[in-house]
Amino acid sequence: MLKLNNICKTFNLGDINEESIFHGVSLEVKDDDFICIVGSNGAGKSTLLNIVSGKLGIDRGSIILNGEDITDQVESQRCKKISRIFQDPSLGTVPSMTVHENLSMALNKGKKFNFSLLIDKKNESLFKESLKILDLGLEDKLEVDVSKLSGGQRQSLALIMSALTDPRLLLLDEHTAALDPKTSEIVMAITDRIVKEKKLATLMVTHNIDHAIRYGNRLIMMHRGQIILDVSGEEKKNLTKEKLLSLFKDVSDRSLFS
Repeated sequence: MLKLNNICKTFNLGDINEESIFHGVSLEVKDDDFICIVGSNGAGKSTLLNIVSGKLGIDRGSIILNGEDITDQVESQRCKKISRIFQDPSLGTVPSMTVHENLSMALNKGKKFNFSLLIDKKNESLFKESLKILDLGLEDKLEVDVSKLSGGQRQSLALIMSALTDPRLLLLDEHTAALDPKTSEIVMAITDRIVKEKKLATLMVTHNIDHAIRYGNRLIMMHRGQIILDVSGEEKKNLTKEKLLSLFKDVSDRSLFS
């Protein structure tokens, strides 16, 4: 599904503030991978998602998505194939528009359309059915402005919007971090259900160790721009928070002296 080959990225090149983030990072993501990405602040987690989405360019290396080289494609081109949800609930939706209008806009992503399509009722039944799986009552709030929804409702709506056009890849950038613990658990359960039902290859950056252990089939840990741990299968199923933190200490200590 996704291949990152020897990715190199340096910020402020030639400047006094020059900082090398990635130097030869490679990663392969399979069609059915739901990968949780953890690591300390500044490890390069969100930078990795920015590179995959096209928000950031790379200095060297290549990015292959479903057999297509997208290295030189800009973010607006990649968004037809890649969906992304951010930490801020307001970034995944347009607060001043209704639920119906937001869903219509998501359905027409990558196509030419005018405002009349956003108020077209022909997809109303599709939208209601899609929203019902959230069990949040949003199917009865199609004409409500998104600004009037709670943070959890917005993120749940953003998840539905992200999956409407069957993207090849879903990027989740700490999408529950701004929510209270109870709402965070609800949104994660909805996330897991949508990823499984739509069979979406997914990369999820999170600081929530419990979520990283509980969800997905694979866990990657990053440290100082390196992937220092990559576990899947039975090894991931048997992980505990204590074991993961111990692994992080052992692997990061080794990386410092390698």
